[in-house]
Amino acid sequence: MRVDVFTLFPDLVEGFAGASLLGKAREKGILDVRVHDLRMATTDVHRTVDDAPFGGGAGMVLMPEPIFAAVEAVQPVRPLYLLGPGGRRFDQSFARELAGGEGFSLLCGRYEGVDARVRDHLVDGELSIGDYVLAGGEVAAAVVLEAVGRLVPGVMGNDTSATEESFSDGLLEYPQYTRPAEFRGWTVPEVLRSGDHGRVAAWRRAQALARTQRERPDLIAARGGLSDDEQALLDSAGPEPLT
Repeated sequence: MRVDVFTLFPDLVEGFAGASLLGKAREKGILDVRVHDLRMATTDVHRTVDDAPFGGGAGMVLMPEPIFAAVEAVQPVRPLYLLGPGGRRFDQSFARELAGGEGFSLLCGRYEGVDARVRDHLVDGELSIGDYVLAGGEVAAAVVLEAVGRLVPGVMGNDTSATEESFSDGLLEYPQYTRPAEFRGWTVPEVLRSGDHGRVAAWRRAQALARTQRERPDLIAARGGLSDDEQALLDSAGPEPLT
């Protein structure tokens, strides 16, 4: 999968994309992340990329010329998304959608945003990671790279990990435990030490349902509520307390 990222701070994105799972995937050729400096296409000695907005107002706006020139010089993989507040909200479903394609590109905004002609005539859409304000799109780009990259086959050591985690089925993940079996008087639930894979699977499913119902009831509502089988599983979860 190829991902192109356009930014004024390539070192920020490059450093993140070169570490951990993403870095290993790039070394193996599974992910082809290309980071481009928006200043590369400037023509003046100061490498200017921003200017004051027409009509007045605080702050500076990224000019269209260097952005168009950078994108046209690179010819990035499409779709190209502007990272900004007006786009489709990024979630696990969107991440899976992007991971299922051949690639995509990201444009990181800065300052007071980009000239509207970039949004109207250059990018294919806008992508938002949440309703809050950042200084620029680099952190958002890192979020998207991490969420999508780890879903690409071969990036994680065990590909089934992506199917057994929060939001994989519209639910939060079940509680996880590791050694020691007892720590400061708190013990690992007996069912997880039983060796009975059927019981373990049922317990985990019940825990995921209970945790989601307790902590994120909006996710349960989005699934249309609990099915009869899911309610029955919760009702018969056994003597272990739901944690």
